[in-house]
Amino acid sequence: MSDSLDLAAFPHDFLWGTATSAYQIEGAVAEDGRAPSIWDTYSHTPGMIEGDDHGDEACDHYHRWRDDIALMRRLGTNAYRLSVAWPRVVPGGDGPVNPKGLDFYDQLIDALLAAGITPSVTLYHWDLPQVLQDRGGWPVRETAEHFAAYASVVAERLGDRVKHWTPLNEPLCSAWIGHLEGRMAPGWTDLTAAVRASYHLLLGHGLATQAIRAHVPGAEIGIVNNLAQVEPATDRPEDVAAARRMDGHANRWWLDPVHGRGFPADMLDVYQVELPQKAGDLETIAAPLDWLGLNYYFPSVVADHPAGPAPYADAVRRLGVPRTGMDWEVDADGIESLLLRLTHEYGARKLYVTENGSAYPDVVRPDGSVDDPEREDYLVQHIAACARAIRKGAPLAGYFAWSLLDNFEWAYGYDKRFGLVHVDYATQVRTIKGSGHRYGEIVRRHGARARRAA
Repeated sequence: MSDSLDLAAFPHDFLWGTATSAYQIEGAVAEDGRAPSIWDTYSHTPGMIEGDDHGDEACDHYHRWRDDIALMRRLGTNAYRLSVAWPRVVPGGDGPVNPKGLDFYDQLIDALLAAGITPSVTLYHWDLPQVLQDRGGWPVRETAEHFAAYASVVAERLGDRVKHWTPLNEPLCSAWIGHLEGRMAPGWTDLTAAVRASYHLLLGHGLATQAIRAHVPGAEIGIVNNLAQVEPATDRPEDVAAARRMDGHANRWWLDPVHGRGFPADMLDVYQVELPQKAGDLETIAAPLDWLGLNYYFPSVVADHPAGPAPYADAVRRLGVPRTGMDWEVDADGIESLLLRLTHEYGARKLYVTENGSAYPDVVRPDGSVDDPEREDYLVQHIAACARAIRKGAPLAGYFAWSLLDNFEWAYGYDKRFGLVHVDYATQVRTIKGSGHRYGEIVRRHGARARRAA
């Protein structure tokens, strides 16, 4: 492998990990007391998912988790970001706890630690219990309160071993894509409901943060946002204004409140929806954080679109720019810019890249090996950009590749593959791809360098 990567930039105790989420890999959706989530309902609604795929089996991680930990050991990674399925632990959304659900995660955490892998636990990666959706879902305040109670249950059980916690993953997707655009569960297209959902998601984050701290002394808690480097398509004033709105919609709406700045006034003007605010909420939402998580995939280039939905900005497809199999632009400089923005504009004390990856059509060779040179290149480019950000002062403490496994990729079904490990869904056979071997080599080289420096 080329020595062009500046591995000396990364701290000696840097976390090199992979990431997954419960609904995308676990399967076993009706086993051991798990109840349906909104994604079970949405994925079984005809026409919502490419190929009418669903997560009923997914990667069968619920039964094959030992094999998947063995894969992590082969890669040499020292961290793993997973999510807990709310409907597996508290099937009714609130009320009785399912012991078998907690037992699954209990065993998983013990096995990760035995393998020398630091677990990073996300409490909500979009799988709201369907019963709570039937009672109003995230647009109602009670869902945030039930989320905090569920967080308390998980923290009490796992907190003696898990120190790294994330209440929410990508609340933008839950609120905007799920309630405004209708392209994710629950599939609504209602701006008022979307804004209220966004508010209660962040309120739930604050309440869950309090609940975790009550059970886990020394817990390190952060929020994970999918952020984009936003650029106007032209220098026309209308496009510049559209880029400002998109930055508010995609970035500032999620960052400002948790940093005690309240919800951006310019975006309240755009949405024209009254927040369901009660006394003390903003203080709860701004519960102190130990770190910020950045999920980064592609930049956002936009033009003014006054006839469209909020924020009245349309993505523009630039010609001649490298693109992934998702038709997303490849722009590693964006991850560097965002890490530096979080450092300087929001004063982040610690940062993690909690997701970063790419989907491409993989080539399975006659011998069964999987060649994915484009994903290898994407991975190296973005890790190199992380090194540049560290050199410029970003307090980056870890990088989690998305994803460990090919998996159920939400509305795209099983067609889009992000994994460092190929999954043959018919047989559930796992094969480490070329990108996985490359990532493992990066991890090993950094570890060897850190040991020599110790």
